[in-house]
Amino acid sequence: MNFPQIEPLGEIGAVIRLGEEIDPVVHSLVMAFAELLAKEPFPGLVECVPAYTTVTVFYDPVQVKLAEPGASPWQAVCSWLKEAAGRIELAEKATSGKVVEIPVCYGGEFGPDLEFVATYHGLRPEEVIALHTGTGYRVYMLGFVPGFPYLGKLPARLVTPRRSSPRPQVPVGSVGIAGWQTGIYSFSTPGGWQIIGRTPLRLFRPEERPPVLLQPGDTAYFRAITPEEFAELTREKYES
Repeated sequence: MNFPQIEPLGEIGAVIRLGEEIDPVVHSLVMAFAELLAKEPFPGLVECVPAYTTVTVFYDPVQVKLAEPGASPWQAVCSWLKEAAGRIELAEKATSGKVVEIPVCYGGEFGPDLEFVATYHGLRPEEVIALHTGTGYRVYMLGFVPGFPYLGKLPARLVTPRRSSPRPQVPVGSVGIAGWQTGIYSFSTPGGWQIIGRTPLRLFRPEERPPVLLQPGDTAYFRAITPEEFAELTREKYES
């Protein structure tokens, strides 16, 4: 299958698919393409959203039509996107994202599914924690709710299916596992991920710019903390 592929998303969007495999190489192309569009936006571009293997762009058809009166908005957008995609390899590599340490209190009331994950893999809870904190995770995309990061890939020994029955409410800051992904709940919402811990960090910060702690292309590392450290960091968060 040849890439990129460009598909319409209603009358105001387009999806540019840059690969089939969810891996760092494809995601680097995704981020390079997104950065190229951010630096050189086409007329009418409203928003650019990078994901695992795709970049979704939203545009204003009226502005596109004004810029290219001889073509339909879709034809004009396709032409601009194909031209930009042809220059991805010539563009500089996507800017390296920041590295963020995420303190996490694992198990107990903070991680009610830690024991299940350990039993599922024939591990001790301490081994699950060691594996989870022993590697860095690329932020592939944000979704579900504002600021929720989809991180990967998990070590193979931690790949665990979602819960058979979602919880009605998962506390904000919960760190979960679903398949080969790990993620952090930026809001208290229903959810079906296996919850192994919780962080006191706020991922969604509407008073700041940007309003989210983690961005696609960043790298997150988890660090185990005690319940006492969790309480202290929580106090600092609300007193600062």
